[in-house]
Amino acid sequence: MDKQIATLFGIGHMRPGPGTWGSAAAILVGVALHRIGHFPLLAIATVIAIIAGYWAVGRYTADMTEKDRPEIVIDEVAGQWIALMFPSAGFFFMGLPASMFPYPGWIAAFAFFRLFDIWKPWIIGRADRRGDAHGVMLDDILAGIFAGIATMVAAGIAHGIFM
Repeated sequence: MDKQIATLFGIGHMRPGPGTWGSAAAILVGVALHRIGHFPLLAIATVIAIIAGYWAVGRYTADMTEKDRPEIVIDEVAGQWIALMFPSAGFFFMGLPASMFPYPGWIAAFAFFRLFDIWKPWIIGRADRRGDAHGVMLDDILAGIFAGIATMVAAGIAHGIFM
């Protein structure tokens, strides 16, 4: 079961760019979770993905020398959902209905997450260079936080300029 979770039931074997495929799948499921149960359900699912990810990556890579394998995409799910939680929380705390999650919010979360996950600036890169199972998850968690903040900054700029 650890391999299934780590590879997101085989999505991590899709080429090219398994991390992008994992992030795209996470966006689709994350938006659905938001629409079903709004921010609280997405937040609960994110915590579960993080816990399951740490467990699965640790077990899946236990006997491997290379821990950050391209087929592991549960870390993308966790990071992508963290990024998605920022606009989801914004809509939730503004009292907007769960059915409202316009595309700029989730597209920005996706784009910024991929940017930070690939670029790996500052502490994201430091986490990635750990070379252990913890680093596999941690760099994407940090990329998700950076992406969430960037998404909210972009939303603030867009609404300040265009509204």
